[in-house]
Amino acid sequence: MTLALTHAHGDRITVTHEATDTELFAYVYRPEAPWEAPKPYLHPVRTLSGGLVTDYRPNDHRWHKGLQLTASHLSGQNLWGGNTYVHGEGYVALPERIGSMAHVAFEEVAAADDRAVIAERLTWHPYDGELWAEEERRIEVRDVDPQAGSWSLTWTSAITNRRREPLRFGSPTTHGRPAAGYTGLFWRGPRAFRDGHVFTAEADDGGLMGSQAPWLAYVGEHDGRDGHATVVFEHAPANDHTGDKGTHPAHWFVRSDPFAAVAPSWAFHEELVLAPGDTLSRGYRVTVADGAWDREQVTAHLDGHTW
Repeated sequence: MTLALTHAHGDRITVTHEATDTELFAYVYRPEAPWEAPKPYLHPVRTLSGGLVTDYRPNDHRWHKGLQLTASHLSGQNLWGGNTYVHGEGYVALPERIGSMAHVAFEEVAAADDRAVIAERLTWHPYDGELWAEEERRIEVRDVDPQAGSWSLTWTSAITNRRREPLRFGSPTTHGRPAAGYTGLFWRGPRAFRDGHVFTAEADDGGLMGSQAPWLAYVGEHDGRDGHATVVFEHAPANDHTGDKGTHPAHWFVRSDPFAAVAPSWAFHEELVLAPGDTLSRGYRVTVADGAWDREQVTAHLDGHTW
């Protein structure tokens, strides 16, 4: 079950499962197009058998890149990419609002046996380049299980407000667009995953937008090869945040039409306000599995793993 890690300095880190010779993911941290709000991302992400479960710069939203941490509305700035939602006007090209998340340094890049770790420091900036936040990020691969055909990664981020005024995390929904509460960790699935099956422990498909649940699973069918893949998203129980407007448990932003997308939004219905000097900490786990898992399989898998 040995994991290997390759670092192309200034560009990306690739984690490979040696037994199957499968590149599980590449973590790309070099800056890309300014219009797309440059930030690190994971793509491609693959199952143990090599099935692709992420998309990159699709023609409908060029700024959607695999799995990435985003901030669609942050104190008037757009660290999501593309056009900015403005109530009453729709999506408007406002390049002067496009910000970025910049790589600073790696604290740890290592792989041994069945674990791999990428620990990074980043800074968050509005369009003019001012320092708004510092982030400590840790991505860890674990629970590689060839028998089950699955592996998991955990993503933890601690974001500290370095402004002299509060940072206000919002979404298109907090700014007036219904059912568009995307922000935070965001996954874009391959085009083939459109119309996939989505479920939580208690509900299926329709009605999940804006709902709350500890986990959400997305099952899609591959193009170019036979079979399905299942991606399970969890948010850590400690993600509840107490701030100016009370607690902020995750609400799911999820679509299977016109494309596959999932985000455990941290500001779906209400803005999240982070005071100067305060730190927002969030933890997530993403399980990538070969095959079309059902609710019982997902539940059994998650019951065997604790935070």
